[in-house]
Amino acid sequence: MDYIKRAVFDDFKNHIKPNKVLILLGARRVGKTELIQKYVTATNEKVLQLNGEDLNDARLLENRSIENYSRLLENIDLLIIDEAQNINDIGLKLKFIVDHIKGIKVVATGSSMFDLNNKLGEPLVGRKNTLFLFPLAQMEFSPYENYKETLENLEERLLYGGYPELTHYESWYDKQRYLREIVNSYLLKDILVFDGIKNSDKIYDLLRLIAYQIGKEVSMQELGNQLQLSKNTVERYLDLLSKVFILFKVEGFSRNLRKEITKTSRWYFYDNGIRNGILNNFNVFQNRTDIGDLWENYLASERMKKQQYQKMFRNNYFWRTYDQQEMDWLEENADDLAGFEFKWNENKKVRIPVAFAKAYPNATFEVITKNNYLDFIM
Repeated sequence: MDYIKRAVFDDFKNHIKPNKVLILLGARRVGKTELIQKYVTATNEKVLQLNGEDLNDARLLENRSIENYSRLLENIDLLIIDEAQNINDIGLKLKFIVDHIKGIKVVATGSSMFDLNNKLGEPLVGRKNTLFLFPLAQMEFSPYENYKETLENLEERLLYGGYPELTHYESWYDKQRYLREIVNSYLLKDILVFDGIKNSDKIYDLLRLIAYQIGKEVSMQELGNQLQLSKNTVERYLDLLSKVFILFKVEGFSRNLRKEITKTSRWYFYDNGIRNGILNNFNVFQNRTDIGDLWENYLASERMKKQQYQKMFRNNYFWRTYDQQEMDWLEENADDLAGFEFKWNENKKVRIPVAFAKAYPNATFEVITKNNYLDFIM
């Protein structure tokens, strides 16, 4: 398959403005550089591209002075810095550039929020826009396939996820090999250079435990006991894993009803392929016992992408009571509540939980199955 137009491409073009910084955030290998190259090849602007992981490129920005930056950016319309989180004081340097080099446009990409977003946040207040790029979403595949092909590709999407490079591999064996490379070589790269992280084994063990608990509440204390880590260390690792776009958290919902559970969280992978790569399990559906987990993770991650790309501003939750009534996904938009239950088996009868219907009589409720899932994620 040729290059797939990314859902953020038009926003990306529109947010490249003089004396502003556009920050493009996303995990490694999700297509940030390729998206930028598509823009560069279509523009008449004079472009300077630097990479924060290249020491020579980083040195070009070391001297924070008008003289240095004027020389570096002479006759340049657009400055692009890949993996900008690796450059010391990058926020202050970019602030200096957009404040003193008239008309310059800047794009900075990053694969970790714990460095880039923090370093850019305060220095660039009022000077930046931020976009997120995720593995390919079904809404991005859809223009290139018909409905029949979409249904036929569903098993592959649930097993291998949406990393763009996978579209260039025909065999499932090659897709597995690629995902194993991602898991082994790139997944924790940003975390392991982060100060204080010495050993990746515990983080991989933590990811495996999370992979087995899709759709279930996660207890920090339990995870700590299993991993022989403190509760605070587990919380810190999960925070880092969310900031490099491997996991995202959904919290319990309550409007102060005594029976509702709110102190635990559920965690999902941004990509099913990474989840299965962590478990080293790419078995086809007929040989799996976790199709429900794959389905729930897929719907949660695809819905999250839809919300980001279509600017749907929602608070996402799960809902459960101490007497085991529950709902997989709950969205809050101002005072409006919409509940969803995810079911792989479309023939299974599901009703709105009695306690939820009583507590929130104005909320909507829908069961998401293979029959209607495209309406939920596109």
